[in-house]
Amino acid sequence: MNNSKCAITHKRRRPQRIIQCIYVVGFMDLFGVSMIIPLLSHHVKSLGASPTVAGIVGSTYGVLQLFSSTVVGSWSDVVGRRYSLLTCLFISAFGYGLLGMSTSIALFVLARIPVGLFKHSLSICRAILSDLVSEKERPLVMGHFNAASSVGFILGPVVGGYLTEHEGGFYLSSFVCAAIFFLNAGLVWMLPWSETINHRIDANANSKTKTSKTYDGLKNSVQQNCSDKNYIRHPNAPAVHSRANGGWGWRDIFQSAWRQLTSVWMRICMVASSDLLDVFLVRLLMAVSIMLYYSNFSLAMEERFQLKPKMTGYLISYSSMLGALAGCLVGPVTNLYDNNMSALLLHSTALTCTLIFLYATAPNVWQVLLTSTFFAISTTIGRTCITDLELQRGGAQASGTLIGAGQSVTAVGRVLAPLLSGLAQEFSPCGPPSLGVVLGLLAVGLLLVRTPKWESKTKVKDKSPKQ
Repeated sequence: MNNSKCAITHKRRRPQRIIQCIYVVGFMDLFGVSMIIPLLSHHVKSLGASPTVAGIVGSTYGVLQLFSSTVVGSWSDVVGRRYSLLTCLFISAFGYGLLGMSTSIALFVLARIPVGLFKHSLSICRAILSDLVSEKERPLVMGHFNAASSVGFILGPVVGGYLTEHEGGFYLSSFVCAAIFFLNAGLVWMLPWSETINHRIDANANSKTKTSKTYDGLKNSVQQNCSDKNYIRHPNAPAVHSRANGGWGWRDIFQSAWRQLTSVWMRICMVASSDLLDVFLVRLLMAVSIMLYYSNFSLAMEERFQLKPKMTGYLISYSSMLGALAGCLVGPVTNLYDNNMSALLLHSTALTCTLIFLYATAPNVWQVLLTSTFFAISTTIGRTCITDLELQRGGAQASGTLIGAGQSVTAVGRVLAPLLSGLAQEFSPCGPPSLGVVLGLLAVGLLLVRTPKWESKTKVKDKSPKQ
């Protein structure tokens, strides 16, 4: 009854304020990270690392992300978005601060460990947005979030490069990045989380496609309560609650941790045993294909067209800016497809594959410029489509687990792409994108086979509440 009263009070109210704040969090996150990324390899070499050691050290982050993405995403479903996001931001800030004190290779590796394990703030932000909006609004909101994050990723290297020109520039950039993450944590702490809960309870109570069981799962996934006296009060997670008789004992802490671990493991097993493996395979194939496109871009431009690195940099910046702006096109495009994400993913994947082929066979720079223009748009739409399709088929109550699993699959692509790129370059500068075309064709073939089945399941799901 109390939940119904709260739902009526906030009926049809979209929490626009918190959504805009999440956009800012995404922008600042990638702004800070992109200040550091271009400087990492140079700094580790300046510490005396050989190229082989530098490569191994550089892969530490990707390997840790591979194993932690799904776990942290599932953990956010269990303990709540606010608590998990704050934890990730604070630990990441600590890691980047430690990076600012890395005067040896051992300290450098040590600093990368907390960041590799807990730098999942963007995934949790996407899960929050998924909690806040309806299925039809989700592509639009996700597209805007990706656009804001991409702008931060474009501007960050400019500031990082400027700071590096000063003495101790890398250390200064690291401390600035840590400060940005602390600032982000402060912003998250002050967010109007009551709007999140009231909106989700309202959406769940009024959704005709949700059963009471699903409603309870969705409400618990955000870990908030709505009482008739003070619905703003929102305990975030079992692990941070206080007992009425005066605090937690060690036994209670271990029991709470065990319950969280059990819940996380059950959610991961649920995703692993689901019928989402085909969607994850499409994600993997296209992730590797796109990474192969970029893997030797600068070198290929120099060898094929004698293009100077400066002009190649301008071309990459142009493509990145278009990719950021393309995030704003996701909403209108999905409306044009009537939110048929399966068909849109098929078409964007086919377009991406075609553009990689045109780049690999380009006779001049102007064709590369043309393909880069549309490539930035198609990949931006494709990334949003695959995430939305995972959430559609997996269920909103496990959005953190699903988004985390998707990031783990992408991390596998980051491990495979450099290896495949090196092998392909042994044959030709066009080898990596040519291999990318083959993988893209495999993804298109898989989509052609699976899309009709996905659409039929969606139609059955839409009709079932009416029966």
